[in-house]
Amino acid sequence: MLKATGAVGVGLGVGTAVLATTPAAHAAGSAYAHPGLLHTGTDLARMRAKVTAGAAPYTAGYAKLTANRHAQSGWTPNPQATVIRGGTGQNYAVLYNDIHAAYQNSLRYHVSGDSAHADTAVAILNAWSAKLTALGGNADRFLAAGLYGYQIANAAELVRDHPDFELDRFKEMLSGVFAPLSDDFLVRHNGAVISNYWTNWDLTAMACVLATGIFCDDRAQVARAVDYFKHGEGLGSIKHAIPVVRDDGLAEWLEAGRDQGHALLGVGLMGTFCEMAWNQGIDLYGYDDSRFLKGAQYVAKWSMGGQVPFTANTRAKGAINGWSGKETVTEAAGVDPAMTRPIWAMIANHYTKRRGLSATYLTQIAAKSSPEGGGGDYGPNSGGYDQLGFGTLAFTRDKGDAGAGGVGGSPAPSASSGPSASASGAASGARPQAGSSASATPGSGKDLAATGSSDVVAWSATAGLTAVAGGVLLLRRRDKVRRAASE
Repeated sequence: MLKATGAVGVGLGVGTAVLATTPAAHAAGSAYAHPGLLHTGTDLARMRAKVTAGAAPYTAGYAKLTANRHAQSGWTPNPQATVIRGGTGQNYAVLYNDIHAAYQNSLRYHVSGDSAHADTAVAILNAWSAKLTALGGNADRFLAAGLYGYQIANAAELVRDHPDFELDRFKEMLSGVFAPLSDDFLVRHNGAVISNYWTNWDLTAMACVLATGIFCDDRAQVARAVDYFKHGEGLGSIKHAIPVVRDDGLAEWLEAGRDQGHALLGVGLMGTFCEMAWNQGIDLYGYDDSRFLKGAQYVAKWSMGGQVPFTANTRAKGAINGWSGKETVTEAAGVDPAMTRPIWAMIANHYTKRRGLSATYLTQIAAKSSPEGGGGDYGPNSGGYDQLGFGTLAFTRDKGDAGAGGVGGSPAPSASSGPSASASGAASGARPQAGSSASATPGSGKDLAATGSSDVVAWSATAGLTAVAGGVLLLRRRDKVRRAASE
């Protein structure tokens, strides 16, 4: 029986650094709490204290981090003026490898206090903000903007107070190179009909827009991303991504009808979006009677080989005023229970530890996936770098640990939370901050993609994000999209 439907037609040194102990440290005059994307100051302090104390499973999670080649100090960046994903001249692998090296070194610094890792992360991020001017390629350029935009923002958030970090220049790169493509995708969807692009395309774009808004203290951008999550017309908004809620407490994930890899990617991206919002006091985890919990539970059960229901759906494909088609999915795709992604610790810990809810399938799959690694631990191609990972270290928490936010519908107020310092280490008086293969596009010359990247492994990635342009959310109806496409 359906409860509700909305189916779319379709050994560490102690004392070498001091971490902030407030949920998130506020910069004077800042609209948002910093650090406050995937990790707050309290999160970073917890990781350090637990690892220093030798507590499980944090030590196993930290061992995964220190063993990763990207987490080594002295990593040499390879910045490019133009990054291309899709089509001729692809070079985007250099970007995602450098981003994961920056993130992993930043995280390792906050746990170990070794300033060499902070310095390495800053050198990588500064090199890219000094050189990158454009993202190019076919439709996959939107994936590059979304995925790498939210990831590079998270890496930078952890070292934003380092004295050598070029904060203003980085903001210009984030808001001038990454976010505009993600914003535009959510409005125009690359000139395609609204359902042409699967859930993940929107979710990548949404994550980039939200992360950019928080990092750059842009309230209008954050509001656009959050509104799209709730009400967007594309398949990444929550009621399109999770179209059917059932009486058994599970909710059907749209891309379960596509393949396991992309469904896992989507759950990870929606969890990332919810976590970043939560850390600014916006509870999307609990939105619409915890709809995401029900969808994540469904994917967890299915991914472990459990039987799940699936409501047939048909989605339209094609370009506005161009080629068109339809695709009907009637059942959930087959799964490999051995397939995993580093997505589950964050989601399971939110619902079971922060909120004290029962989430049997999330608990089981998080335990099965532990300890979670990160970029470079899940395959050499782009799909292995779609999540920042290390959730066992970063998101394991004690029961009742509510974290930074999630109690209101508005961002945390701007306020000073005490003395601040750079992320360069205690020596400088610093405070550390906290699938499936692609198919050819129908129609010669059309810059549309129905499935995603050509650089894939069995569980490769694509994603989508939500956004709006000009400070006003543009939830386009079809006629408005057509007019926009003809402009």
